[in-house]
Amino acid sequence: MWESQKDDSNSGEPLNPLKDAVRDARIEAAERSGVVVDLRDADVARLELLNDALDPLFKDVPGDVELFDRGLSKGDVPRLWIDVVAHVEMGRDKRQYRFVQDTRYGRAVLAESYEVPAMVDAITRYVARRLVERERALSDDEGRGVAQSVLRRARNQRRWRAVRIFFYGLVVGVAILFALALISTPHP
Repeated sequence: MWESQKDDSNSGEPLNPLKDAVRDARIEAAERSGVVVDLRDADVARLELLNDALDPLFKDVPGDVELFDRGLSKGDVPRLWIDVVAHVEMGRDKRQYRFVQDTRYGRAVLAESYEVPAMVDAITRYVARRLVERERALSDDEGRGVAQSVLRRARNQRRWRAVRIFFYGLVVGVAILFALALISTPHP
């Protein structure tokens, strides 16, 4: 195609500078996209290395714990997901690992490192904290049985207090009516 345009220029026809500029821009975009794909593949390869290093950690997680859903996503920004809210991505320089967690206030960086063992340690601490949070939540659920019985007892006490107040009000009301009846009857 390049040679055919050179042949056209030799034939005496004027060159179209816009067509040449568009062609050059397409060539540059193709070269850039090739570089981007290469960088993305490098990011994925580094994340796969970290994922392999995490295998012993996740083998120790009990099978009945369904908190963690580890997986590698290969989108525009490759990520190694640890669970629903935490993932590892590569930093701006494409050599640094960034362990981040999505919170309701935005994204929090939990750890950054160029070294795989340092990231494994940070992720291990995160997994341990999540397991402790799970244990506490489960123990709170068991403790709720006691709390519910205390609440039920307080509710029953309020209910009986309301019945007593109604009964006392009824007795006082009947006594007042009886007293009014005695006062309003004519005396001989």
